[in-house]
Amino acid sequence: MIQNAQADTDRSQWPTMWGLNPDQLHVRFWAARGVQVVRQGERPEIVEDAELFLLVDPRTMTIFRLRQLMDQLTWLKPDLLQVRIRDSREPGYREHAISDDDGRFKRFERDYGVGDSRLTRVALTPHRHIAEVWRSAPSPRDGWRRLRRDIPHTRRSAMTISGRVYDQHADGQVVQFVRDLVQAWRRPDATIDHVDRHANGVWAGNDAVVPPGARFIGNVWVGAGRTVDEQVNIVGPAVLWDDPAHRPTVEEVRWREIEPTEVFAAPLSTKLRSNLHRAAKRAFDIVFASVVLVLTLPLYPLIMLAIWLEDGRPFFFAHEREAMGGEPFPCLKFRSMRKDADAIKRRLEEENQSDGPQFFIEDDPRMTRVGKVLRALQLDELPQFLNVLFGDMSVVGPRPSPFKENQFCPAWRETRLSVRPGVTGLWQIMRTREEGLDFQEWIRYDIEYVERASFALDLWIIWKTILLIIRWR
Repeated sequence: MIQNAQADTDRSQWPTMWGLNPDQLHVRFWAARGVQVVRQGERPEIVEDAELFLLVDPRTMTIFRLRQLMDQLTWLKPDLLQVRIRDSREPGYREHAISDDDGRFKRFERDYGVGDSRLTRVALTPHRHIAEVWRSAPSPRDGWRRLRRDIPHTRRSAMTISGRVYDQHADGQVVQFVRDLVQAWRRPDATIDHVDRHANGVWAGNDAVVPPGARFIGNVWVGAGRTVDEQVNIVGPAVLWDDPAHRPTVEEVRWREIEPTEVFAAPLSTKLRSNLHRAAKRAFDIVFASVVLVLTLPLYPLIMLAIWLEDGRPFFFAHEREAMGGEPFPCLKFRSMRKDADAIKRRLEEENQSDGPQFFIEDDPRMTRVGKVLRALQLDELPQFLNVLFGDMSVVGPRPSPFKENQFCPAWRETRLSVRPGVTGLWQIMRTREEGLDFQEWIRYDIEYVERASFALDLWIIWKTILLIIRWR
């Protein structure tokens, strides 16, 4: 038999959510879809009431959409569907721990643009006896050999899909799996007892203390025995693991009571809707940016003359920011600061009034007189419509930020870099500049925009931006 002792030891050290460790959460996630996870050497019986059996090796956890496979399972009716899962997280990345000179941890930094594509093989079958053949094999290699031997070629089928694959023996991947699961699993109560829904995407153990005023941004799971601080904003995807002293007893999956989801009858593909929205948004961006550039072109020589008379050249300032997926690009603006602005900023770091990574002080001495007028009327950002035409930015989206700022708050970073940054956005029109809240509002409104993104919301943000410019609220 395969050697599972080390795996069992490692799993015993894992934290739990509602009494379940990450691997057990993986099993419950698939059970909610009517699918039993089957591995070599594991003890659970092959149940009669599962719709399908997912055959995986002892180290693998995976998340993918069943609807991609249902046509083949429904029409071809193979005894075994071999599934090759391509885990191509685009763009790939590497995450580094940054320490100070004394070796103390400071922060994580994530480098984008690194390819990270893996191809993992799993299988689906509707037959219990085939699942039993897989489970009884001494190793994955022997399992595949037995399946090929016992199942005629004409009764087998194969398909490659995109999905996520995680190695149980890599702690970082286990943590990432749970974070991804928080976003992928909309109804954990389908197969998990002692859990209640508190808000959209927010689930907590029955004995967790979640005050009515608690503020959640994004999807959050709150474990058993945990108490949520009413004064703290929790930004998802986030997991507050069980308090070990209040870990609940786990009951067996009640297969006959499960209403499987995603197995049959899929509605209009989310991916298709997303592609249509992106195409429409891009077309709108091109038209809107072109109109703005044509209408404002007469202002360019006047602005450039004013900049030249006060502080000479250059007229434009290009600061490197990160576009969708962390791709760097030069964000264009009319220059509103003195040429020695960077040197002045280094002297003023201790006076920073922002609670986040950005730099802000009132009556900034780096600003030129022309720059103050340009900033007040937001004319300094007109050249960014060229960035919109180039495809680096959108008219509406999260504020474009440099690499350094994007290293703060991983969940926020991943969310805001999933869309194009915008010339204007929800944060720009909603922020209050209250002391100690600016960065929290930045996180809140960026995530809210990505979650609520729609053409109507973009038009509303554009309209509010115009009102702010002319100071009419």
